[in-house]
Amino acid sequence: MKLLEFDSVSLAIDEFGDKGSPPVLLIAGATQSMDWWTPDFCQLLAAEGLYVIRYDQRDTGASTTSPPGRPDYVGSDLANDPVRILDALGIDAAHLVGLSMGGGIAQYLGATQPLRVRTLTLIESSPIGGDSGELPLPDLSLGAAESELPVVSNWNDASTVIDYRVEAERPYRGSFGFDEDRIRAIATIEFGRTKSIESSMLNHFLVAGDTEADPSTITMPTLVIHSDSDPLFSLPHGEALAHMIPHAALLRIHGMGHEAPPPKVWDVVVPALVDHMRGYRETATSGAAGSDE
Repeated sequence: MKLLEFDSVSLAIDEFGDKGSPPVLLIAGATQSMDWWTPDFCQLLAAEGLYVIRYDQRDTGASTTSPPGRPDYVGSDLANDPVRILDALGIDAAHLVGLSMGGGIAQYLGATQPLRVRTLTLIESSPIGGDSGELPLPDLSLGAAESELPVVSNWNDASTVIDYRVEAERPYRGSFGFDEDRIRAIATIEFGRTKSIESSMLNHFLVAGDTEADPSTITMPTLVIHSDSDPLFSLPHGEALAHMIPHAALLRIHGMGHEAPPPKVWDVVVPALVDHMRGYRETATSGAAGSDE
């Protein structure tokens, strides 16, 4: 892992694969560090001939952190950080894969920075603008579960904070159930790397909704991956995205929750991602050949 410096902001990144391969930037959801894109998932993509980059968003992991409840940035800063990373790495355009809020960031960049985006993959995301029609509200169980989270009096106490992090993720499970051992392992790694978990859990929500874009203006190839048991953004949210974005494809996943794809679905998700990105390369090659005739 390494830090990229941008004026007063530092963003931590991690890289997998050959830097000469097509670049893929993974964008995590709200409150989540890069650790939720686990190394074994990244290595599977890299083994398919991709240069995979994951990063800590502001207030997560080793990146710049604001005081809890007082973020010194706005939503457009989070949304444009992927472009800052590409600039620092000398990358003209990348395949973007965004989860939940990260999917919102990917939508924003697809609509506003199309020359920087090769393809989009939107996982468990919802339209961030445009006319999506009326979409279902989050499952009522999420509000009840949040009210029952354990109180953390000391955010530096590893055991307490890791327990809290695990319980905060539990309500977002899908019909496959909750893999507590896996989530606890990720939360433990995240705690060891993060400057302020309290800031991670608060600050993104205070700037969410600051950016808006109409998904119907997105022109690059787009794959929507959505579960049939997401308690936050139910399947109609993914279906709406696939309907709004011209020529988007929808991959329905059984059993996954509101989460980065777990190992149980990698045999479906990884080939779909690779085929989606490879399809872009084949289309681009065909287009270039055609333009030379």
